[in-house]
This record gives sequence, C-alpha cells and structure tokens, in this order.
Amino acid sequence: MERIPEPELMDDEAQARAYAEEDFSEANTLFMEQFDALHPGPVSGLALDLGCGPADITLRFARAYPNSRIDGLDGAEAMLNHGRLALRSEPALQSRVRLIQDRLPGEKLGATRYDHLLSNSLLHHLADPSLLWEAIQRFGRPGTTVLIMDLFRPDAPATVERLVASYAGDAPEILRRDFRNSLFAAFTPEEVAHQVRQAGLSELRVNRVSDRHLLVRGYL
Repeated sequence: MERIPEPELMDDEAQARAYAEEDFSEANTLFMEQFDALHPGPVSGLALDLGCGPADITLRFARAYPNSRIDGLDGAEAMLNHGRLALRSEPALQSRVRLIQDRLPGEKLGATRYDHLLSNSLLHHLADPSLLWEAIQRFGRPGTTVLIMDLFRPDAPATVERLVASYAGDAPEILRRDFRNSLFAAFTPEEVAHQVRQAGLSELRVNRVSDRHLLVRGYL
C-alpha cells in the first residue's frame, strides 16, 4: 500500500481540542512502559519530547521521574496551548517542564544536548523523515536514551478500516479521520529501519510492539 502523506502541523483549534480531550492513555502508557524497560533504575537529567502535542507524555515523564527536567517541542501552537493549560494545573511540575513552539530542525533549542530523546507519533507527519533522525543526532550525545514510537502503515486499506473501527470507532469524527489519515501516512517498519541505517544510527533497533505501533529504541 502506497504512503499518502498528511499535513505536518495539527494547528486547527477544533483538532487540537479533540486530541487534548481524547483518552490516549493506552498508547501513552505503552510508551512509558517501554521507556521503563529501556531505562530501568533511577532517571535524571534533561529530556526532550519531540512533537509533544498537548504534552500528555511530557507531563507523564515529569511526574514519573521527579529528578528529571523535560522540554516539549511542537510546531502547533494550538496543541501547546492545551499542554500549557494542563501544566498550569500541576504547579509542582512547572519548574521542570518547558513547552516550546518550534518545528524541526528546532532552532529555538540552540546547542542543547539531552540525556533522553523521546517522540510519539511525530514521524508519520513529516514529509522528510530525515528531519527526525538529524534531530536525534543534533540533540543527543553519547549515552543518550532514544525512544520513538509511531504508527506503522498497514499492508491494505481494509486493514486500515479494521484498525479505525477497533480503536476509534466511538471517537469523534475528526479523530477517526485523522487516525485513518495517519495510518496511510505512516511508514512501514522496514522503511523506518532503512531510515535509521541511512542516518548512521545503527545502534537503534526497530520493532513492532502492537498491531499498529512500532518502536525505535536504544542508546547513542
């Protein structure tokens, strides 16, 4: 099945509100469980959440690891506004969380190097996926933890419709539409593995972790 790209930014207010209000706890909990498995033991230092959207994973990370700090980066101001609203309700996290509006290559981050690089559901939005892998190299350092989760593209339109019915059947139409478009826009695990090799990031491993998610994980 051919890839059909979708818009890189989700900056429509109705779209951002739908995402902020929807319960994505299953996928986001899976992401955090995978980070725990990759990085057992105490977690500290500075993390970067690339494509953080309304910052659910950003805030989950800050709650889970009180000795850490985390920056969330997203190009969509409408998404970040919902993240800022959520952050205002958690004053204990405010000194450790920054939400930054910028698109890759992330010039607002300057020369900052991070101890942990995270990304959930950004890759399939990128017309040029090399932007993500270049960011991993630019903002990481030797020993940096890398965990990237994204959808992968099914092999047939019928599978797309089955996944939409299974996981978004009761969701608002805007979310069903976006989930369908995202599945068509996603890369296959084989394509992602090729991207990782081409970027010279052979220390990272690519594998499927659900019927719709893949992971890229490892240490630089």
